[in-house]
Amino acid sequence: MSRFRVLALALVTTATALVTASPPAAAAGATLTVNVAQPFRPVTHVASGGLYGLAENSRPADSTLLPIKVNSLTQPAPGVGQRPNGQPPGGDSLLVSPQATRAGAGEFIRMPDIYPDFPYRWVSWDDWLAKVNTMVNARLSATTVTNVIGWELWNEPDYTWNTAAAGNFNDAWVRTYRAVRALDTLTPIVGPSTATYNRSWMQSFLTNAKNTGTLPDIICWHELQNPTRIASDIADYRNLESSLGISPRRISINEYAATSEVDVPGRIASYVAKLERGGVESAHRAFWYEYGTMNGLVVNNSQPTGTWWLYKWYGDMAGNMVTTTTTTTTGLDGFASYDGTRKIVNVAFGNEAGTNTVNLTGLGALGSSVRVTLTSTPSSGRFTAVTAPTTISTTTRTVSGGQLSVSVPNMVATSAYQLVVEPVSGVPAHQQRYEAENASVFRAQRLSASSASGGGYVGRIDNSGTPRSDSYVDFVVNVPTARSYTMTIGYANGTGATATQGLAYNGGSWSTVSYPPTAAWGEFGATVGTTVTLRAGYNVIRLAKGSPFFSGGTGYAELDYIQLT
Repeated sequence: MSRFRVLALALVTTATALVTASPPAAAAGATLTVNVAQPFRPVTHVASGGLYGLAENSRPADSTLLPIKVNSLTQPAPGVGQRPNGQPPGGDSLLVSPQATRAGAGEFIRMPDIYPDFPYRWVSWDDWLAKVNTMVNARLSATTVTNVIGWELWNEPDYTWNTAAAGNFNDAWVRTYRAVRALDTLTPIVGPSTATYNRSWMQSFLTNAKNTGTLPDIICWHELQNPTRIASDIADYRNLESSLGISPRRISINEYAATSEVDVPGRIASYVAKLERGGVESAHRAFWYEYGTMNGLVVNNSQPTGTWWLYKWYGDMAGNMVTTTTTTTTGLDGFASYDGTRKIVNVAFGNEAGTNTVNLTGLGALGSSVRVTLTSTPSSGRFTAVTAPTTISTTTRTVSGGQLSVSVPNMVATSAYQLVVEPVSGVPAHQQRYEAENASVFRAQRLSASSASGGGYVGRIDNSGTPRSDSYVDFVVNVPTARSYTMTIGYANGTGATATQGLAYNGGSWSTVSYPPTAAWGEFGATVGTTVTLRAGYNVIRLAKGSPFFSGGTGYAELDYIQLT
């Protein structure tokens, strides 16, 4: 939360955690294996988020947000009083919502940030409940804000809760939960948002929440000590959840990486790999310094730092995340995707020094000869701009039995690396097909079907009528020139009658798309076409059952993809 918390955390974490926050020493010959034939979920850029990432007046610039495909954010409560690191209050969730929406990002609202100090200074229950009512009513009055995806009731209660003054936190959770639900029955509730994962603490919390009917919709805790904890913490939580008879909750790690790690792209590659592998729904870079910079990814409001380029590589990923495994638990790690439409494998990795190896399997669809491009980005800190990553090599390699081994010499542990593998015959100059399951999905569900492009689609786009439940899908697309494009939409409509959705792009006027009936739900192949006029570069295209300034669609339709030609 703030630089001042570092000293406090030293009192509650182990000495080992503090030591392992530093980049690892060089190790000999580590190997990262990428199984392109083993997808495990759609690309959704789950770890591309930040705590206090945005500030009012479009800070940082949209041009820095769209390429990294911001998944979601945690922003302060409306009427924010929090003064992080002595800065003026800023980042009010409702005031930054228009920019977050332009980037396709959802927002958690952190309610205790209505207070100015951290750790929070408790006043009284009358004061807190009055503030809860004020915050919720402010959100309810913001009828054009649709991107709020959760109320975070408190932050780090294992560190900030004043038991002596306010009573037991489990009881306080129930009281606050019920106060929010009395006014807002629709917005998901997020918690307990502990500073660390602790089984006994979590068991006590969950047991009480289950017994009182106040279980959070999204389970949240922070990973601020060491990326190697992530897998075991998630596994332990899932075991605990099951043992208590609680249905699986969505997981958000809405603060990750320590002060010594957050601006080190090699280390962050390890965090992202483990968060993706762990199946979390969202994860946000921790806040330690200045707000409104996407947590150090942007300097001077519009210039990328070295770590930004790692997230740009992440943002370029499309299709499905594919399985990666590593021979070391504390060093080399990475994450990878495969876009079957363009036949591009994209691997991002780091956290190791020396000469290491990336082994790729399941490359059969790319042919016997591939182009391999290796790129790096340095650890520049949060104040030094890096105008472009460095291309280390571009080579043509032979694939044998669907396998390829790439040696990566002279790695620097703090740097991150990208390996792109594509057919030598070439790929489209720019992405044309955008899978719905890769898009920003609000109040709908990602599903799978064998007939769907890429194996996935978005269904249950069912809701309209309130900005807290409107269902829509935002596609962040990137086109080379400003012109009119034919947009083909793959869909299914099992209602037996024509359905409609609203179409708008870049916040412009609405039109209607009609979907004639198809054979069945979840069976794809049907398409409809329309025309969109896009600007060069990034655009956001929305298909909606319900949305502000749109009266609402009729019937129901499932979305497979859009294609721009």
